Amino acid sequence: MAHFGFENDIHSILKLDMPITNAPMARWQRKASSSNTSALSGLSPGKSANVSLSSSKTPSKTPGKNKKQTPSKMGGDRFIPTRNSKQMDVASFLLTKENEPVDTSNTAGSSESQKAWSMSLNGYNIEDAKILHLGGQPLNAPEGYQNNLKVLYSQATTPASVQKTRYISSTPDRIMDAPELRNDFYLNLLDWSSRNVLAVALHNSVYLWDASRGDITLLMKLEHEEDYICSLSWTKEGSYLAIGTSDCKVQLWDVENQKRLRSMGSHTARIGSLSWNDHLLSSGSRSGHIHHHDVRVAEHHIATITGHSQEVCGLKWSPDGRYLASGGNDNLVCVWPRVQEGNASNQSVRCWSEHQGAVKALAWCPWQPNILASGGGTSDRHVRIWNVNSGSCISSLDTQSQISSLVFAPNYKELVSAHGYAHNNVVIWKYPSLTRVAELNGHEDRVLSLTLSPDFSSIATVAGDETIRLWKSFEVDPVKKKAKERMVKSTSSVINQSIR
Repeated sequence: MAHFGFENDIHSILKLDMPITNAPMARWQRKASSSNTSALSGLSPGKSANVSLSSSKTPSKTPGKNKKQTPSKMGGDRFIPTRNSKQMDVASFLLTKENEPVDTSNTAGSSESQKAWSMSLNGYNIEDAKILHLGGQPLNAPEGYQNNLKVLYSQATTPASVQKTRYISSTPDRIMDAPELRNDFYLNLLDWSSRNVLAVALHNSVYLWDASRGDITLLMKLEHEEDYICSLSWTKEGSYLAIGTSDCKVQLWDVENQKRLRSMGSHTARIGSLSWNDHLLSSGSRSGHIHHHDVRVAEHHIATITGHSQEVCGLKWSPDGRYLASGGNDNLVCVWPRVQEGNASNQSVRCWSEHQGAVKALAWCPWQPNILASGGGTSDRHVRIWNVNSGSCISSLDTQSQISSLVFAPNYKELVSAHGYAHNNVVIWKYPSLTRVAELNGHEDRVLSLTLSPDFSSIATVAGDETIRLWKSFEVDPVKKKAKERMVKSTSSVINQSIR
């Protein structure tokens, strides 16, 4: 009942049809009292009190209406319950300045600085302290404000609470046929070079698609029909392509001249994963062994790592070249140190066994070199984020689907996952919160591999439905892109001048 009584009191005050106790004297009352000082001085105290308190009757003519009055000393002339004293002072200050000439030479440039100063000094934007708002729409309430009376603020959604999101197309930008693609979860059959060339392995052949010109080239084909390609990996410069085969060989190809440079044999089983670290090529085999190859020397096989008991299906060097991450069919994720002086340590830096399925999906974070993401197979379905320095699992997410590939997208700081059973789709996650941003559906079979374009704006996926789909999901705003390019040019010019 007290609540209803309070609202009735508020309504009665707002109607202004009854005296308001303890309120400042109205302006017309102050002017009337000042003009009639001599007349009031002769009255008795009781009568003078009656004159000052006769606010229930509205005067027939407002005093001073025909005279233009400029407020000389401002003060609150009415009661506004939602204004604090600081805002009233600021509003009074604004009213005293309204007749001053405005400097229009730098109005646009100074508006943002004035807003910043106001937020710093007052704790709120000075524009929000205006008593009157004569625009077409009412002022929006601060975010999260609830006004039961609905008399001062609009209840429309505030701009601050509306997230500006980019448009992500749910349909692929391009679809290409991939006939005779081997539908094997443990193989890595797709890779995109820094020179914008996409390599895909179709059974025993490797095809190249130039994304800039649209040309398709047959690079190589194995001699024996029963053999097949198991893995692909471009060098950082994009000039050479390493190819792992089912006949236990690693072939190195000069793509520009379409010439095989060498064939390196050291494994005893098929080679399902490859990863480059400058001149060092690491290969993972079905035997569980990882071999390091120095491609500059004749005796290429320089070290062997025997940390996995089953097939090594995931292999990734960190961006800074310090660590090699490996995932296997034994559900292990291991991190190995860099090869030094021709010897590789067989002792892992980290080894995690939290996954309950085969770990093929591995991805290092480009902007946090000590962060590794891993994804489990059908029995696990979890994406796990690891801190290599501390050895802890930062976060874990159940995707409800087999994870075949992971990649970080730097343009928007997101993580992209490719899935097999049961969803057969691609999901974009915000990092590090791992909240779902978008789903890319279209493949009719499990997605086997996922790779990122060199400009980080697109991803390519290959699936068991024998199609390759390109998705432009990470294009940068043109204005921000130009600003970034200008920044890169300016820094490069400074570096060149320092070198000279």
